[in-house]
Amino acid sequence: MSATHHGGTETRSKAMNFCPSMRAVIFFLLATGCCLAQDRATAAITDPAQITSKQNPLVQPFTIEKLYMTHATGDGTWSPDDKQVAFVTNISGRQNIWIVSSQGGWPTQLTVSNQRQVNLSWSPKGRWIAYNSDYDGNEQWDLFLVSTENGQVVNLTNTPEVAEEGAAWSPDGEKIAYSVKPKRSPNYEIDTIDILTKKVTHITTNTPALLSNVFSIWSKDGKSIVFTQQRADGKDANIFIVNAAGGPATNLTPHQGEHNFQATDISPDGKTLLITSNAGNGYQNAALLDVATKKISWLTRDKWEVNSGSFSRDGKRVIWTANVDGNQEIFVYDLTIKQAHALPLAAGTNSLTGAETAESGFSHDGARLLYRHEAANAPNDLWAFDFATQKPLQITHSLVGGLRSEDMVEPFLVHYPSKDGKWQISAFVFVPYNAERNRQNAALVAIHGGPDDQARNAFSRNIQYLVNQGYFVIAPNYRGSSGYGKEFEDADRFDMGGGDLEDVIAAAEWMKKTGFIDPKKMAVAGGSYGGYLTMMAVTKAPDLWAAGVPIVPFVNWFTEIENEDAALREYDIATMGDPVKDKARLQERSPINFVDRIKAPLLLLAGGNDPRCPRTEAEQVASAVKKRNGVVELKVYENEGHGFVKVENQIDAYTRLAEFLKKYVPPAKCGCNLE
Repeated sequence: MSATHHGGTETRSKAMNFCPSMRAVIFFLLATGCCLAQDRATAAITDPAQITSKQNPLVQPFTIEKLYMTHATGDGTWSPDDKQVAFVTNISGRQNIWIVSSQGGWPTQLTVSNQRQVNLSWSPKGRWIAYNSDYDGNEQWDLFLVSTENGQVVNLTNTPEVAEEGAAWSPDGEKIAYSVKPKRSPNYEIDTIDILTKKVTHITTNTPALLSNVFSIWSKDGKSIVFTQQRADGKDANIFIVNAAGGPATNLTPHQGEHNFQATDISPDGKTLLITSNAGNGYQNAALLDVATKKISWLTRDKWEVNSGSFSRDGKRVIWTANVDGNQEIFVYDLTIKQAHALPLAAGTNSLTGAETAESGFSHDGARLLYRHEAANAPNDLWAFDFATQKPLQITHSLVGGLRSEDMVEPFLVHYPSKDGKWQISAFVFVPYNAERNRQNAALVAIHGGPDDQARNAFSRNIQYLVNQGYFVIAPNYRGSSGYGKEFEDADRFDMGGGDLEDVIAAAEWMKKTGFIDPKKMAVAGGSYGGYLTMMAVTKAPDLWAAGVPIVPFVNWFTEIENEDAALREYDIATMGDPVKDKARLQERSPINFVDRIKAPLLLLAGGNDPRCPRTEAEQVASAVKKRNGVVELKVYENEGHGFVKVENQIDAYTRLAEFLKKYVPPAKCGCNLE
């Protein structure tokens, strides 16, 4: 339930997402009722010998440049008349706002900016689109409006030292609710702003430092605002309702113990909330919450991960997503007959639009549903599902540059036991075409961030390029990952860099048993928390790795806690320990203290404006390795933050990564390149 420390997919660059509980950069990540979802689980491979390589003599060789000509398409929002869709894409090389007909076609650019835009929300009256934008990745977001008539841009807040995130329009289109956090504050409050007068009203104030108020939702009469109050560690949350003019808020989900409750929509009559919670069985599920009685009626009781979405505009249907072992489907539930069914969509990761702005994916006339689809061989695109014809229509087309889906590989879903026998670990394995089972191939363990993010069946330019060049890739969902229930997600609590590292090492050992891999050609890479685990891997298991690539990592719990964003600092202390009280633990889990053990060459990539894992983390590693005459390369992208969003920087970063791996961990010839 807690939001990622960085956006959830390669194509989605988002704000701190209110609960800064994770460092999740998806450079390698495959991004993201009832018994229906469980019945559709894909059978996983448990025997490494069952991994095979398909023959494809006509496979096309890729280049980094070509892969990054595929567009990165982000969130979308309906126009009030349903005739158009606004969305974020990097067609221009920057993540700007474009508009396209809801029937598809070539889009028109609306904003022209060197900076990224996120969290779109079209105003009820149609004249404005609200969004957030920061400066060179610093995550000090401002709230903007852009005119849909002439492209005029208005910075509503213009507060360089305060971040405003989200954009929920009042029903009359006169105000916007959002979450606000001063740069040095540890938590978020809720404000509203009048778009004409720019008058700000503080809806919540003086919230304790360990709690943040996020995800604003207006009642349809405009009189109330519903929000979620999350604890800093992401392990507990409540839903509140408050008068839209401010005042005391009412807790709608009082409970004992640690449970998460998050509201995602309110019914047209204002009587019922659609919520996500793990209070029923320890797994996230969808439910209805009666505002007057506080009674919860569960819509799902799955043992996977269900996330609620929105009501249809007439209040007769609701939607949710079901993430089953890294594949995600969309379900529609008829409230009258109390039945759910999965939409007939392509396999992969199917996501709802408007998740950060309380937007409904339903069109205003209720005839269509706007959603995002991606898969290992298909970049993220916007689609509209027609309920009458039961068919989806592709609205955006990101796969360009002469690339073909048939040249990309689809992963195997595999399960392997953890070393301590406590868990079954899920992972995706990517296998090059035409590979020989001769123990001569190179492999990469690609570690997702978070820690509570998840490797999914989704598109990764970097994985597809490396596999195309002959590398095997395994992306494990180590303990602490989301998608597998509260107990599994909490398993790394006060043990980061411990059991989860063992799960990463076990992934490498599992790959060796396939018979394809040369044990001396094993590399490890990851971004953000995945970068931290990469550094833990090369220091704690130095003989296993031939190369390591930590991307925007942190390496020292003490300097990280001192220099990171204040909200993330609260999370780290709450989940890993206090630098004074828990000094011994943090020292033992800081890879900077074990640099002398490193044997593998390192490539470090960092962002100059990163507020989550500051550049100084990567720099101290590079300095320490150089002092010991080790092999290390460091590149800092001065105009980037926690992850790289400018296309020229993406191309440069992953060209460096590919050349580094080819130098130190050369792949076997597999018929997938021209060399």
